[in-house]
Amino acid sequence: MTQVENASASGSSAFRAACLDVASGISDVSLAVGVDKPSKIGPAQRDTGIPELSAERVAPFTHFALLADEYMRAHGATAEQIAAVAVKNFSNAALNPYAQRQKAYSLEEVLGGPTISGIFTKLQCCPIGEGAAATLVVSGDVLDRLDLDRTRSVRVLASVQRSEQLYGAKSFDAELTRETAHLAYEQAGIAPSDLDVVELHDAFTIEELQYLEAMGLADEGQAGTGLTAGEFDRGGRVAVNTSGGLLGSGHPIGPTGVAQVAEITEQIRGEAGARQHSGARTGLAHMVGLGAVCVVHILQGSSTTP
Repeated sequence: MTQVENASASGSSAFRAACLDVASGISDVSLAVGVDKPSKIGPAQRDTGIPELSAERVAPFTHFALLADEYMRAHGATAEQIAAVAVKNFSNAALNPYAQRQKAYSLEEVLGGPTISGIFTKLQCCPIGEGAAATLVVSGDVLDRLDLDRTRSVRVLASVQRSEQLYGAKSFDAELTRETAHLAYEQAGIAPSDLDVVELHDAFTIEELQYLEAMGLADEGQAGTGLTAGEFDRGGRVAVNTSGGLLGSGHPIGPTGVAQVAEITEQIRGEAGARQHSGARTGLAHMVGLGAVCVVHILQGSSTTP
């Protein structure tokens, strides 16, 4: 047993460790489990006794609210386009029996909620909750030995983890994702256009737009336009956060990355029920942890997967 702590990317890093164990031949079967029950909201430094250098002057919601303001000024995006991320993801969460927020909201309801920071209302920030998720990683030999159904098997094409670097004047949030995602495309031998479903880190609405552009799924500054055109809906060009994302499904920290893999697996198997994206065969799971680490996995179904 190995315990993994990597902030929001903990579950993704645990899944990566399980994949590496099986790929290296150390294990034939690995179980990645994420479980968490956050007791309070606040920086981890409170529990270590080490004082925080920023003295709590930079809260995550303020950091991303400032990024949202910068994005709107740079690209002419509107507050309505950014809030539309939450509308889409809540509509997906309403169909997910495991979601924390199982209710659809209109754009007016999202924009009309209590203001948290900048343009962000309460419904544009992910909730804190508890949860658990698990996934099994097995070798091809195990599939045969245990006579497992290969039509339901989902292959891990890529597993990439990168740490934050210096990106000059560019936003490290987006640039770290750009670097990690494109290394994953190279490892998997695919292009962004080959993706059918994506589960990405949307703790705040602006993140989805920035990361879609960083992943090459939208031109710079155009993710909001694509969103309102339905390109990222179920049935659109690529379905994004069919689980409801962190905004709708919740973000209990430890399980989140593992749950993303489970959602993509259900989509590829054609077992996602009312939130199924037709023709899903290739998916990408993306998580960042405290902005300092990014983990990307690319999954693909077998040629015989329904």
